[in-house]
Amino acid sequence: MNRSWIPLTVVAASLFLALVPVSAGAQGPQNVRVTITNLTSGQIISPPVVVTHSAGTYVFRAGEEASSEVAALAEDADSAGLLVALAADPQVADFDIAGGPLLPGDSVTFYLSGTGPWTRLTALGMLVTTNDAFFGLDSAELSGRPRSKVFSVPAYDAGSEVNSESCTYIPGPPCMNGGVRDTDGAEGFVHVHSGIHGIGDLVPAEHDWRNPVVRIEVQRGSFLD
Repeated sequence: MNRSWIPLTVVAASLFLALVPVSAGAQGPQNVRVTITNLTSGQIISPPVVVTHSAGTYVFRAGEEASSEVAALAEDADSAGLLVALAADPQVADFDIAGGPLLPGDSVTFYLSGTGPWTRLTALGMLVTTNDAFFGLDSAELSGRPRSKVFSVPAYDAGSEVNSESCTYIPGPPCMNGGVRDTDGAEGFVHVHSGIHGIGDLVPAEHDWRNPVVRIEVQRGSFLD
């Protein structure tokens, strides 16, 4: 992987985060520690979003159409609409977004609140050198034993953009072309992504993966802010 591409991605993500007001939902004592590790060798992941919530809401579901907010994240690493939606959802206990992209092999840790009925965890972030791939943990149950849990999380296809693998529509390196959609032939529903096949500008040896693409370690306890 050419590391000379990374600063451009980091700068773009930093500029984006500076424009997005990030605030949590009904904050309480932080009792959920979440660590996300990028297991891929050739995919940068956009700043991951993590959410604790009740069983009464969800962010995405396999087999269903992606919301416009999830599609924006999966296509362009644009989390702004999703953060606004989370802040307005009374079923959300807490949420956060990483301060920058998650590079291959790296980890990021979050501290969230999630007591009472808010015991579900959702996490997602774009695999940036794709048309619309994202890692997604959907409504994982945190309550009960053991207090520490590990989730192996696959990459999903948002189904909102066709997998052309054309640099014209891909925001990550080496393409750096965000904000342009290729929807003709899109599947229309969230499903497990089949990876990079070399049908366009992307080289599978550099950008393909095998699931899982992230490991999420969760521990319930009592943590300081």
